[in-house]
Amino acid sequence: MTPEDFARAFSVSRETLALLTRYAALLRRWQKAQNLVARGTLDKVWERHFADSAQLLGLAPEARRWLDLGSGAGFPGMVVALLLKGAEGARVDLVEANARKCAFLDAVRRETGAPVAVHAMRIEDAANRLEGPFDAVTARALAPLNELAPLIAPFLTGHTRALLPKGRDVASELTEASRYWIIAYETFESLTDSRARILMVHSLKRR
Repeated sequence: MTPEDFARAFSVSRETLALLTRYAALLRRWQKAQNLVARGTLDKVWERHFADSAQLLGLAPEARRWLDLGSGAGFPGMVVALLLKGAEGARVDLVEANARKCAFLDAVRRETGAPVAVHAMRIEDAANRLEGPFDAVTARALAPLNELAPLIAPFLTGHTRALLPKGRDVASELTEASRYWIIAYETFESLTDSRARILMVHSLKRR
């Protein structure tokens, strides 16, 4: 996928595309000093990371307050923020415990003006330290659902939904997590990988 392909697929303006291109350039530069993403995905960043992140907006088009747990190099949170830039009330809170990755996220924020707040903290501390409510909570390539559940459950109040990109093992993850949690959810096919799914969790309750 080229930048132009991405722009057509997600109806991205020329200005937003320029910001994402700057983001991609920063990722390449910082990748030389620290391992932000798997090396094999760097040459496919527009599909493997940008498009994979951007598709979440289509599942929550009205969401403006987002919380991204374990943000890493900013996927999906930073991409969502750049796509929402200029929208009234748009803000994405990025939670990342690794100081170097937080430094990278701050560099992207400064150079793109993305509407994000970078929080250098453990995910376990986020529920007590961040002010909501949030419209959407995301976590990509972070942990199996059974381990994610206690991290995202505190935020699933009212209208908040969790959007969790998952691989081909989503069914087994749901089976395992359902031993300990009552889960209200939907699944959607990923636009970037027909074998992958996006899990939308509406509510979680311990059994």
